[in-house]
Amino acid sequence: MPDIQLEPSWLTPLQAEFDKAYMHKLRAFLSAEKQAGKPILPKSSEWFNALNSTPFELVKVVILGQDPYPTPGHAHGLSFSVLPDVKPLPKSLLNINKELLADLKVDNSRCGYLLPWAKQGVLLLNAVLTVEANQSNSHQKHGWEQFTDAIIHQLNQHRSNLVFILWGAYAQKKGAFIDRDRHLVIQSPHPSPLSAHRGFFGSRPFSQTNAYLTQHKITPINWSLDKP
Repeated sequence: MPDIQLEPSWLTPLQAEFDKAYMHKLRAFLSAEKQAGKPILPKSSEWFNALNSTPFELVKVVILGQDPYPTPGHAHGLSFSVLPDVKPLPKSLLNINKELLADLKVDNSRCGYLLPWAKQGVLLLNAVLTVEANQSNSHQKHGWEQFTDAIIHQLNQHRSNLVFILWGAYAQKKGAFIDRDRHLVIQSPHPSPLSAHRGFFGSRPFSQTNAYLTQHKITPINWSLDKP
């Protein structure tokens, strides 16, 4: 694992995690994978891109994903997001854009680069922050899950009136401990083509999020993306 470069506001809540045994094992695993010549996605400078794009005290919304896109050139450290030149968009992202259009009449159909959301306070966090190229879920159960659990715990305990968007059973299990009295939790099936028609479409997560933020006198999210 490269030297940790974290946005300063995350250092205090997370510093202790980097000294724990699981993190040392994760470092060793990633180092061995790299030495074996296995391509790791995204590039190492983007492993903590979600945290570095959305400071701790500015988080308003958390959208929890599973692991990075395994297709080279897609992942850049933000859950569900792809780099600006990626075409066609991944199918789950296309379905997210379809629901956004139906929900708020916002048309992002040709854009999948979600950094503008992150800059407004949407933490686009994957449960696992790396993957071997072309091998989905290949870095699961090596320690990343414990680290991202710590992120969610810190937000749950030390922030108020956040919105946690949990799409699919994996995200819902990971977020089961979130305090529903302190935060809004929005749950639905995953936007994957395999499950989107079982309740993701029509779930209106974007308008629900903005209504809750507005109710708590927090500036809502502008979900529209500037076309790159």
